[in-house]
Amino acid sequence: MTAERFLQKVPFTSVTLTGGLWKGLMETNREQTLPIQYEQCLKTGRLDAFKQKERTGCGEIHIFWDSDVAKWIEAAAYSLATHPDPKLERKVDGVIRDMSICQAPDGYLNSHYQKYRIKERWTNLRDNHELYCAGHLMEAAVAYWQATGKRAFLEVMIRYADHIDSVFGPCKGQLKGYPGHEEIELGLVKMYEATGEKRYLKLASFFVDERGRTGRGKPRYFDLEAEKRGEAPKGFHFGTHEDNQSHLPVREQKEIVGHAVRALYLYSGMADVAAQTGDKDLLSACKVLWKNLATKRMAITGGVGPRAQNEGMTSDYDLPTEGAYLETCAAVALVFWAHRLFLATCDGAYLDVMEKALYNGTISGVDRKGTHFYYGNPLAVHPGFDGNGVYHQGEYHYRRVPWFGCACCPTNLARMIAQFPGYLYAVRGKSLFVGLYADARATLNLGGTEITLTQKTDYPWDGIVEIVVDAEVTRTWTLALRVPAWCRGAALRVNGKRVDAPLRKGFLMLKREWRRADKVRLELPMSVEQIAVHPKARQVTGQVALQRGPVVYCLEEADNGADLANVFLPKHAVFRMVKGPASLGGVPCISATAHAEDTIAWRDTLYAPRQSKMVKRPIKAIPYFLWANRTPGEMTVFVKGA
Repeated sequence: MTAERFLQKVPFTSVTLTGGLWKGLMETNREQTLPIQYEQCLKTGRLDAFKQKERTGCGEIHIFWDSDVAKWIEAAAYSLATHPDPKLERKVDGVIRDMSICQAPDGYLNSHYQKYRIKERWTNLRDNHELYCAGHLMEAAVAYWQATGKRAFLEVMIRYADHIDSVFGPCKGQLKGYPGHEEIELGLVKMYEATGEKRYLKLASFFVDERGRTGRGKPRYFDLEAEKRGEAPKGFHFGTHEDNQSHLPVREQKEIVGHAVRALYLYSGMADVAAQTGDKDLLSACKVLWKNLATKRMAITGGVGPRAQNEGMTSDYDLPTEGAYLETCAAVALVFWAHRLFLATCDGAYLDVMEKALYNGTISGVDRKGTHFYYGNPLAVHPGFDGNGVYHQGEYHYRRVPWFGCACCPTNLARMIAQFPGYLYAVRGKSLFVGLYADARATLNLGGTEITLTQKTDYPWDGIVEIVVDAEVTRTWTLALRVPAWCRGAALRVNGKRVDAPLRKGFLMLKREWRRADKVRLELPMSVEQIAVHPKARQVTGQVALQRGPVVYCLEEADNGADLANVFLPKHAVFRMVKGPASLGGVPCISATAHAEDTIAWRDTLYAPRQSKMVKRPIKAIPYFLWANRTPGEMTVFVKGA
C-alpha cells in the first residue's frame, strides 16, 4: 500500500457554502463567535502573554494559553478564506507579530516557559503541554498561509519545528520523549504537507511510535522524566499511564482508554502518519481502536468520554445520560479522526460517525447566538443536579457560559465549524467523492479536468440532494455519492431518469461520461426512528432515543412539562414532523403521542404495589444540538420504551 492510494480532500479554499444549516452556523461563528473569542483572549491576558507581560487580574500565564490563541487564529484563517475581513486580518497579523518578537533565537516559542522558567523547558512533557501548544500553533500557521498566502506565521513555525526536530528523535543526544497531551503529530504532518520538509513527517512518526515504549526493561519516559525532577513517577494528574495513552506502544493498544481528547488526537495523528507513509500496520491499529469506540464506547450523539473525573473513558457499554461528561473537544476530535480514516479507506462508515458528531455532539457546545458555550454535553439533566450527580438547592447547573478558565472547547469548536467546507469532498484518480451534503459550490481539478459542482439541498432536514455538474470538457469519471447508514433505500436520477449504480463502502459509484450541466438527484428517505442501545448499556437498557436522518432529538421541559422520566414511548408510535418554535429557528421537530403513568392514582403514597394505569401524554422533541436555548429545565435524550 502506498500513500497515493489514499483520498485527497478538496481544500476548504475551493468550497463555498451557499445556504442551509452550516452556512448559518458559519455566519454566526464568523460574526459573533470569533470577535467574542478575540476579546476574551485579550481580556484574560492570552494575547498579552506573547508580549511577555501580565494584565492586572489575569494571573499567571497558563501552560496552555498558547493553544487557545492558536485555535482562534486557525478559525479566523478558515473564515478569511471565503470572507475577506481586513479588520480581522489585522488582528491576526498583530498577534503573529507579537509571536515573532517573542520567539527565542533558537526557535523556541512558548509564552509560559519564556516568562517563568526558560531553563526548565522540555523537562515535563507529561504535564505541561509544550508540544501540545506547538502542534496547535503549527496547524494555525498552515491554515493562515493557505487562506491568505502570507508566510510570516509559517516561517515562525518552521523555525520552531526545526528547533523541536533538533531536540527530539532517535539520534544520540536527542530526547526520546513524546507529548503528554497529543497534538503535535497533527501539526507536524500539516507542516510537512505545506513545506515538503520530510523531517517533519519523520518526527511525527517518531512521536507516534516512541509512545509507550520501555526499551530493554527500562521505565517509561514519563517516569524517568519525573525522577529527574525529583518527583514520584506516579505523581501525575490521574496517576496512570492509560490517561495519556502511554501504557503500551500504540500498535499494541486495543481499547480506547484515558483522557478522551488526548486519545482522539493521538489516533488522528496515527491516521495522518499512516496516510502519508502507507503504513498498513499503523492503519490497522487505528481500525482496532475505532471498532472499540464505535461499537462499545460512544454516545448516541457522537460524544466521547462519559466520566468528568478523568475527562475520559471508563469501560465498555458505560453510557450514562444524566451526569455524562462528553466534552465538546472530544466530539470535535472524533470528527478529525473519522475524516482522516475515511480519507485512508474510502469507507463511508467513518463518515456516518463523523456526521453523528457534527450534527449532535459538537455544535451542542455553543448556543444559537454563538456567544455562550458548553464544556460537557450530557444526555439528560434535571434542575439542581450538576454533572457529577451532586444536588445544588435552587440552582440550575446546565447553562452555557461566556468563557472558561480552561477554554479549549470554545476555540476548538470555532475552528471546526469554520473548516466545515473542507469536509464535503475528496478525490482519487478519476473519482470524486461527495462525503457530506450541504448547499455549496465547489471548483476542483479531477484528473486534469476542471469541474464545478453545485449542491442544492435542505439537508439535514430533508433528504433530497440536487447536484449540477459543470465540467470544462466531456469526459468519463465517477461521482461517488454517500448513502448514510440511517437511510433505508436511496434513489438516484440523472437528468430526470432513474439510474442504478453499484454501492461500495457506503457510496453509490456513478460512472459515466459527464457533460456540461448534467443534473443529479439523490433521494435519501428520512423517517423518524426509535434507536435502542445494546442491552449491556445498563443506564439506558429498555430506553430509546429519537433520530431522523443524522439528527438526534431530545425532550425539553419547555415543550413537555416536567417529569420527563415518566414518558413511555410505544413501539409503534406515530410521528409527525412539525415546525419548531421561532426561538429555535423554526427547524423541524417531532410530535407524537406517548404514555405516562397516572400519577393521580399514587396520591400521597411513595411506595405501592406495581400499577399499570397509563394515560396519554403528547410529546415534542427538538434537535439535541439546540437544547438549553430557552427557559432552563429538564432535558432527556432517552425515554422508556413501552
